[in-house]
Parts: sequence; structure tokens; C-alpha cells
Amino acid sequence: MSSAPNGLHQYPIVQAPMAGGVSGPPLAAAVCEAGGLGHLAGGYKTADGMYQEIKQLRGLTRRPFGVNLFLPQTGYVDPAAVEAYRGQLAGEAAWYGVSLAEEDIIGTCDDGYEAKLAILLEDPVRVVSFTFGCPAPEVLARLRAAGTHTVVTVTSVEEARTAQEAGADAVCVQGVEAGGHQGTHRDDPETDGTAGVGLLSLVAQVREAVALPITAAGGLMRGAQIAALLAAGAEAAQLGTAFLVCPESGAHPLHKKALTDPLFGHTELTRAFSGRPARGLVNRFMREHGPYAPAAYPQVHHITAGLRAAAAAAGDPQGMALWAGQGHRLARALPAGALVEVLAAELAEAQSALKVLQMRRAS
Repeated sequence: MSSAPNGLHQYPIVQAPMAGGVSGPPLAAAVCEAGGLGHLAGGYKTADGMYQEIKQLRGLTRRPFGVNLFLPQTGYVDPAAVEAYRGQLAGEAAWYGVSLAEEDIIGTCDDGYEAKLAILLEDPVRVVSFTFGCPAPEVLARLRAAGTHTVVTVTSVEEARTAQEAGADAVCVQGVEAGGHQGTHRDDPETDGTAGVGLLSLVAQVREAVALPITAAGGLMRGAQIAALLAAGAEAAQLGTAFLVCPESGAHPLHKKALTDPLFGHTELTRAFSGRPARGLVNRFMREHGPYAPAAYPQVHHITAGLRAAAAAAGDPQGMALWAGQGHRLARALPAGALVEVLAAELAEAQSALKVLQMRRAS
């Protein structure tokens, strides 16, 4: 059985930090206690909200865990495009009986980044990962000095090289198969529909380009898939959708049910719910509004927040953001600890079978 790098966890299995209430302390603790690496999602929380979850998780496990932060968004957003999309959603607002967030209350685009960093530097956790960009070298150096292992999410060789040059300890290589937001460092709408590399190919490319340890992420649901990525050069695998259906997950019951519902047969990347490319189950909202959604994150996320909440309250999955990776139909509603054990057993079996095959070929 392969073990995880740096002695942080027993198995090379990482639970993805899924923002929006999915990856709370109960899920992260269960994964950690079973020998994986659990993650809290710092995104969309206040700094104090993140800190309270860290304290709660420390009360549930003494094992290492991670916290994920979103990098501040600095790209230009066209106000006219945001207003046009708000108009596009007027019918949805009327249907659900909610108001769309106004631009002047949308807030800043930094997600409380500096305040969250200050907390993690003052009261360190073992792992901090980053999404939507690469931190400044001095930030990574300060975290390392505090005893924190830093991981930068990358979706290309170029981004992996940037992370290595900045001083990251590792990269999380995210393939296009991944559910939820693509963690690209620069959101370029001109590449919509053409960007994105499959995980196995991307891991091989990054492995030859940088010397950093690799955690592979994107559509992984079975231990045999983890074995394949380890053979390709990864040190660990990160799974999100696989843990989304666990009872400890904070995902809405309708979201969990939809993953294996024949009504939702496939996934696509869309800007419809947040203004940034994210993979989810194709539903009515995505079909009707995806083609018109601007590149405007997190503005669109805030505008649609009330709509998504109202759809969930009304029991209508057709209006919800049903984030899911391409392997969603393989979801297993097991307790998180049991899922880690099953994945580890599948991984060991696949690795054993590979060794037998290699021995036969060598004889």
C-alpha cells in the first residue's frame, strides 16, 4: 500500500475542499480519522467563520488536516455584462419570489483573503491549499516558517511552474474532469469550450515539468483510478464528488440524490451560477442561462445566491448548482471513513494486480 507524502496521512487519499457548506468539520474529521487528509473549505466564509470551523475540527480529530483559500480576483469585470445577466435572471427571481443582489452589496472580490491568512499564520494548521491563483512567494515562505505545508491548485504546466517558482511545497493538478470550479489562475473566457486537459495527461506533463509532489484531482471515484495516477507520477489523489454523497457531507439532500439520478445524465462546464467555469450536472438553469452568463466571478455567484437557495428550499434541483465531476454516477453513499477504507482496499488490490502483471512479463 502506498502511503501519502510527508507523513501527513496514512493513505494517499485527500478529501477535496468543497466550498458552500459541503466540506465541514464532520466530513473532514471522518476522513482524517480513517487515514486520509480531510480539508475545510475557507471559501465563501468570513475569517471568523473559518476559524470557528478549525476549532470545531480540532475538537473532533488530532490528525493533520488542510484548509483551502481562494485567491483574490483581480481581473476586469464588465459592469454592463453583469447588469445584462441580472436582467436575464429577472424571470427566475419572480418565479422563486426572491430579489437579486444589487451590485453595491456584492462586496469585494478578495473573499477575506488577508484576514484568513492572518489567522492561519497566527494559529497554523498542517496544510493550506490555494485555488484560483498562486500566492506571493513571501506568503508561502511565511506559511512554511510557521510549519505549514502549502499546496497550489494548477490546471496547466505553466501554472505548475509558477507555483514551483513561488516556493509552493506541492501542487494539486486538476484535470478538466473535476467537479465544481476549475482552479485556473487566470479566467480567460476566450478559451471556454476548448480549454482543459484530461487528468492523466496533465499529471504526466506536470511530472516532467516540475519537481514538486503532485496530488491528482478530477473525476476520481475508485481506488483503481488512484493507482493509475500514482503510477503516472502523483503522490496522492484528491476526491470531491466521491465524498459529496457521504452522510457527513453538508451537501443538500437533493444534490446528493441527483448524482445518481438518471434524470441528470451528464455534466458540463458552465458560468451560469458563478461567472467562472465550473462543472455540474446539466439542469434547466444551466441550459437556459449558461449561454448568456458573463465572465464575472464572484459577482455572478452573489447575484444567483438567493436563487439557488430558493430553489433548494422549494425542492427544485433544476434551479440549483449541482456541482459534480465526470465520475458522478459511481458515487457510493458510504460513511466517509468507510469510503476511505474501501478506496484504500481498492488501491491496494490494483497495485497488487499490477505487480503480478509486471512479474509475469519479467519472467
